[in-house]
Amino acid sequence: MSNQATILIIDDEAQIRKLLQITLESNEYKVLQAASAREGAIMAASHPPDIILLDLGLPDMSGHDVLLQLREWYTRPIIILSVQSSEEDIVQALDNGANDYLVKPFRTGELLARIRSAVRRDAGDENDPVISFGNKQIDLSARVVKKEGEIIKLTTTEYALLALFVKNEGKVLTHQYLLKEIWGPGYINQSQYLRVFIAQLRKKIEDDANRPLHIITESGVGYRFVAT
Repeated sequence: MSNQATILIIDDEAQIRKLLQITLESNEYKVLQAASAREGAIMAASHPPDIILLDLGLPDMSGHDVLLQLREWYTRPIIILSVQSSEEDIVQALDNGANDYLVKPFRTGELLARIRSAVRRDAGDENDPVISFGNKQIDLSARVVKKEGEIIKLTTTEYALLALFVKNEGKVLTHQYLLKEIWGPGYINQSQYLRVFIAQLRKKIEDDANRPLHIITESGVGYRFVAT
C-alpha cells in the first residue's frame, strides 16, 4: 500500500476535518469525512478505508463505543485523535483496539509519521520472517536475534517480548496488554515483571540502554517499538 491509501476522518469539528483533509491530500492520501458516529459507521462499511482517524468526542455516541463496534469487523488501523488526554482514556482506547492515540492539538508531522507507521505495519509481508532495526536483525522463523552479525542471547521471555514488539512496530502496547500476552491474564497487575524484563531487553538490544532508540516508554501507558 502506497500513499494512495484511503483515510476516513470521523470528527464532528469541521475545522479539524478541513485541516486534516488539506494535510493528508497534500501527502497524496485519499480522504473521506464523517461528522458523526452514525455517518462514520455507514461510510466505513460502504467504503472500507485503509485507516480510520477517530475522534472520541462525537455528538451522537462515545468514541470508545464506536471503536468497539468498528473492531467487531474492521481489522485495519484506527488512530484516535482526541482532546481527552487522561491515561485512563488512552489505555482504554488502546486496549479496545486502537492502533495509536494522539492528543489534540498535535503536530501534523507527528500525525503523518504515525500514519506511515500504521500503513507500513498493516502492509507488512508476513512471509518474510527477517526484520531489521538499526544494526540488529530478528529472524522470527529461526527465533534468532543478531546485532552487527553476532547472535544476541535472549531468554525465552525476552525473545517473546521482543518478537511481540517487532510484530507491532510503531503501535503503543499497554502494560496490561504486554503482561497478558507474555505472562497470562493472572499477571495484568504485576507491572514489576514488565519493568524488569524491559530493562534487561534494553541492555541487550539498545546501543545505550539509558537512551533507548527502539523500545520507547509511553509514560503511564506502555511502550512503543520503533524500528529506525
